[in-house]
Amino acid sequence: PDYANSGTPRAVDLRPSWMIEVKSKKDIEMMRAAGRCAREVLDATGRAVKPGVTTDELDAVAHAATIERGAYPSPLNYHGFPKSICTSVNEVICHGIPDDIPLREGDVVNVDITVYLNGYHGDCSEMFYVGEVDDRSKKLVEATYDCWQAAIEACKPGVNYKQLGGIIEES
Repeated sequence: PDYANSGTPRAVDLRPSWMIEVKSKKDIEMMRAAGRCAREVLDATGRAVKPGVTTDELDAVAHAATIERGAYPSPLNYHGFPKSICTSVNEVICHGIPDDIPLREGDVVNVDITVYLNGYHGDCSEMFYVGEVDDRSKKLVEATYDCWQAAIEACKPGVNYKQLGGIIEES
């Protein structure tokens, strides 16, 4: 991406924020390829989640898996972000920065992967249990998954974004 060296994105989209760009078949194909790449990196990183592993180590796994696939880890150097992924452990809401603190049995960690492949970003994340977790944590992860699925099921032409928020809140 244009910010990889400087940390500052240069591309500017002059369309109004409410205007949705209609993608071509080629754009959609490239977006799908980037999304598949991100998913593969997420799967590789998820396999490394276990007690005693640091989120820095997860970052290294994801970075290597991204480069292996000919992609660039999108978060790296975006406005100076220091890592290749975001990891949010337990009460950290989102976009946590990987560090050298070992994961502990019972933690819940969100691993957020974004890759840049052939001009397109692919983005996905998933919650992972670190070893055995308590029932409360399991219920939280299951509830967030169910809300996400309910919102996905509602996605179709003519549905406003704000309706998805309502579906998530009600689920």
